[in-house]
Amino acid sequence: MPVAGTPFDFRNFHTIGSRILDASAPQGNQLVLAHGYDHNWVLNNSGPTFAGLRFAAAAADRASGRFLTVWTDEPCVQFYSGNFLDGHLVGISGHTYRQSAGYTFETQHFPNSPNQANFPSTVLRAGTTFSTTTIYAFGAK
Repeated sequence: MPVAGTPFDFRNFHTIGSRILDASAPQGNQLVLAHGYDHNWVLNNSGPTFAGLRFAAAAADRASGRFLTVWTDEPCVQFYSGNFLDGHLVGISGHTYRQSAGYTFETQHFPNSPNQANFPSTVLRAGTTFSTTTIYAFGAK
């Protein structure tokens, strides 16, 4: 589905939380059902590449200057915004993690590939090897 004009439009940088509660927007009910972002984006094959991998995602923290870029040979990326962190997880620093306290980019195939003939196949035959590459590149400005 097209993302233009929806809370799923991350083609330009904006904070993750700025649209996460926008249930009135087109497709916004999906955010309510998932308690935030837990959705799959099909990657654009015409975007930038690096070492034969396509650009999948980027995130930045303006305050610290830290940034992340994600490159992959997978056709999709699942973006999850920590929707079910409920305060029971405590990090090594003693910090308690609550809903939306973190996020992840999970590179993958189309979620419903086995049931959709027009999606790339996810069948792995006996004796064959599955190999994929994803680079999570971290930096600071």
